Amino acid sequence: MFLLVQRFGELMRKLWNPRNFKAHVSPHEMLQAVVLCSKKNFQITKQGDGVDFLSWFLNALHSALGGTKKKKKTIVTDVFQGSMRIFTKKLPHPDLPAEEKAQLLQNAEYQETMVESTFMYLTLDLPTAPLYEDEKEQLIIPQVPLFSILAKFNGATEKEYKTYKENFLKRFQLTRLPPYLIFCIKRFTKNNFFMEKNPTIVNFPITVHLGSPPWCLNSGFAKLGVCFWGAFGISPGAQTCPLQSEVLRFLGCL
Repeated sequence: MFLLVQRFGELMRKLWNPRNFKAHVSPHEMLQAVVLCSKKNFQITKQGDGVDFLSWFLNALHSALGGTKKKKKTIVTDVFQGSMRIFTKKLPHPDLPAEEKAQLLQNAEYQETMVESTFMYLTLDLPTAPLYEDEKEQLIIPQVPLFSILAKFNGATEKEYKTYKENFLKRFQLTRLPPYLIFCIKRFTKNNFFMEKNPTIVNFPITVHLGSPPWCLNSGFAKLGVCFWGAFGISPGAQTCPLQSEVLRFLGCL
């Protein structure tokens, strides 16, 4: 597994070397290490899920550097790992009578429980895309603000999760943010026939001029780094954050 760390380090050094002999960098050695270390779960010739690869890649780097799940930390967990509280409450079957539901809710099995958990990235859920067409016989592509889908982690928003036998209500409360927070927007869902993509547009409320460097906000938990990369050759410009107070307000309520 250390081969993955070695090849990734070589790729990063070549990529950021200002005195490269060639104008391009070949990632083939890195890709071969991914195929080998993942036991061909991720292959060069086959398209895979980006979120699955990210999760495997970060955990593989962490393990190869000597890290463990509970105690020993590495640079991967120091940079990307945060923590949260997960509150879970079991729900009675919806077809049961109201009196029986009320009795079940008094049992300890149906009381809310809390566990501490860590994360490398946050998965954001999009609202369901509309099925009907507008006046011009075209499907409306909805738009949602980033803070709307971030409400999943404000500690108060509840979401129902269904399994084959049981239903649960869960809510999430962030307790510690990493220096760099990764958002994964869940766009693809699998139905009985094919993979369906949600085309909803997510509006990011932070505006930064082209060429400006990454910036981070100090909160009571950690630094939130949001990176915007401009075109090459453009000098760094002024950076603005019109909704900085909104970001701090959101982080402050965790």
